[in-house]
Amino acid sequence: MRALVTGGAGFIGSTLADALVAEGHEVTVVDDLSRGRRENVPAAARLEVVDITSSALSAAIRQARPEVVFHQAAQIDVRRSISDPILDARVNVVGTVNVMQACVDAGARRLVFASSGGAIYGDSDLLPTPEDYPARPASFYGAAKQCAEIYGGVFSQLYGLEFVALRYANVYGPRQDPHGEAGVVAIFAGRLLHGEQPVINGDGTQTRDYVYVDDVVQAILRAMDTKVVGAYNVGTARETDVNTILQVLARTCSSSITPRRGPAKTGEQQRSCLDIRRAARHLGWSPAVSLEEGLQRTVDWFLARSRQSA
Repeated sequence: MRALVTGGAGFIGSTLADALVAEGHEVTVVDDLSRGRRENVPAAARLEVVDITSSALSAAIRQARPEVVFHQAAQIDVRRSISDPILDARVNVVGTVNVMQACVDAGARRLVFASSGGAIYGDSDLLPTPEDYPARPASFYGAAKQCAEIYGGVFSQLYGLEFVALRYANVYGPRQDPHGEAGVVAIFAGRLLHGEQPVINGDGTQTRDYVYVDDVVQAILRAMDTKVVGAYNVGTARETDVNTILQVLARTCSSSITPRRGPAKTGEQQRSCLDIRRAARHLGWSPAVSLEEGLQRTVDWFLARSRQSA
């Protein structure tokens, strides 16, 4: 099958591209390399350096003639969406609509979209939160993801593009950037392994549903291989607070460094945990990697990477 992955040089996108290549698919990666790394792209995949908001995107997708497009490219920083909502909307709304239109123009059959569970639902009073819970985004990032899902539904109605939105929980694992604002596991692991003091914003009791990247990729592959459409949560249905994440990572890293406390961040949710029963029923998917095992794998990857660069 011909597959195209936007954001395929990034964290989740490159892990997906690896899996698609391993399954024998013909893979094209579209990435502007603003955050992604060229070395993350599998050697067997073709890389097109293109911004998803640009007019050049349509030609790149038409040339690849994909049957299925996996849209992973995004502005991923919730805090940046608060400080610069216009940038966030340009990438996560306009850029996504550009991808959808390019899919229609290129004759793609199916689009699997990387949406966000926690950010769309906001602070829910029903945990784990199911897909039919009313959307109450607490950030412009969540609002943009919700908007993109609405556009996807309209594209499906008008043009027959099969649209699947996978609403990710907090994804973590190898290749996640430890230097950005997104991805607390990578940030904490990077600091602990370098002997630096991690920072917990607020009291650390804010919770998230942490799902390992390989499990997410398996959900994406299931979404590729089925005929189902609509929105599906991808998480673990397990709620874990930030203090606990740091404690487990400190043990894994054999670190005794205590955190510094910083102010709570504007727009940050207090609790998030996803109901994944719909994905189990319709995609035949459930997570296989425990939090403890996933954190160990992540730390091992960071350690191996630091030895290679030493």
